[in-house]
Amino acid sequence: MPPSPPPLQLVAGCSLLLLSLLLRSATAAEYTVGDGPWDTGTNYATWSDKHVFLAGDILVFQYVKSQHNVLQVTEATYRSCDTGGGGDAGVLKSYDTGYDRVQLTEPNATYWFICDFPGHCLGGMKLVVKVSAAPGGGSPPPSGVPLNPLAGGGAGRTQWPAWGLTLAVLLVVFHYCIIIF
Repeated sequence: MPPSPPPLQLVAGCSLLLLSLLLRSATAAEYTVGDGPWDTGTNYATWSDKHVFLAGDILVFQYVKSQHNVLQVTEATYRSCDTGGGGDAGVLKSYDTGYDRVQLTEPNATYWFICDFPGHCLGGMKLVVKVSAAPGGGSPPPSGVPLNPLAGGGAGRTQWPAWGLTLAVLLVVFHYCIIIF
């Protein structure tokens, strides 16, 4: 005798749990800073202005670690490009792996990043990121900002993979419903 399928309640409950996890993960976006390597040849103000960042999003800094670094700093340090001669004045976090992932955890916050190699910050290798409120709350994105950051060349907040997985889950539930009834 073949094994009986799991009860409908179990299948439906597992499907709903999986669906909620998929939809939650679909709202976070991952952005490669500058749409390429973290270097002195990119206008980071222009790049940042093209995107709407939300709490939970991730910035990816890719660079040659012997030539650059990433420091998360205070606004004053961002403006002056002066980290106090190595005394870490105004430095909140330091990254130097060459592939750094920084999660933006606070809604309605501003994050400041610089490269501390000599002359790089003063040469424009710095980034300010303003994090908006979560979707459905706060103010709408500024006009002219694409709702799909993929249009700007970076990774974005697309939900197509989540919808595909959602459809697959629903098909599995439908399949079990047919078997049971």
